[in-house]
Amino acid sequence: MPSSLRTADTETATTVARRRIPVVVHTPDPLSRAGVLSQLGGHPVIDLVEGGEPRPGTVAVLIGETPDEALLAALRKLVRSDGARAVLVVSAIRETELLDVIECGVGAVVWRHEATAHRLSQAVLAASRGDGDLPADLLGRLINQVGSLQRSVTGRPGAPVSGLVPREIDVLRLVAEGLDTGEIASKLSYSERTVKNVMHGLTTRLHLRNRAHAVAYALREGYL
Repeated sequence: MPSSLRTADTETATTVARRRIPVVVHTPDPLSRAGVLSQLGGHPVIDLVEGGEPRPGTVAVLIGETPDEALLAALRKLVRSDGARAVLVVSAIRETELLDVIECGVGAVVWRHEATAHRLSQAVLAASRGDGDLPADLLGRLINQVGSLQRSVTGRPGAPVSGLVPREIDVLRLVAEGLDTGEIASKLSYSERTVKNVMHGLTTRLHLRNRAHAVAYALREGYL
């Protein structure tokens, strides 16, 4: 084979490898682990990683019945110490656990009864991009809870003194409605790059972990 073709093949293989998403699965239940590995194993861009510490950019899929203290502790370590992005697969989340889950850095939540191969891979891809992917019913509960919390804490009208600028608020309002980057760009007549830059800027400046955390912050501070 000519060297030019070998070089092209090598570059193509390297490009494909770079696009793959490393995924680790965390659960004490071997049956749940086997099920998720089976569901994700055939996806063309997901690279299931066995053992070892997750590197930054890894998506960690954590499975449990509810986000108890052990699961939340694992989440905090994976996201804050190891630099992973998290997908949480649970049967239920109680009202008292909602903000803990978001503030631990969870970007995507999948209900166990909805954890098909398509739904799991969708959540993994969203988490890898830094996008939020919350079930509609959970997002509605989060909005209601944080809105109530904000009203009870402030007890007064008026916008916060500092934090978000109007363009950031416009983007976050559409994120809270469940729109993806392309839909937000179309609604606001921005480019997708501009939307991504707005989200990156506010999450970096305010030390927020992902889109879901940014929405929670905006709601708590009375922007939405």
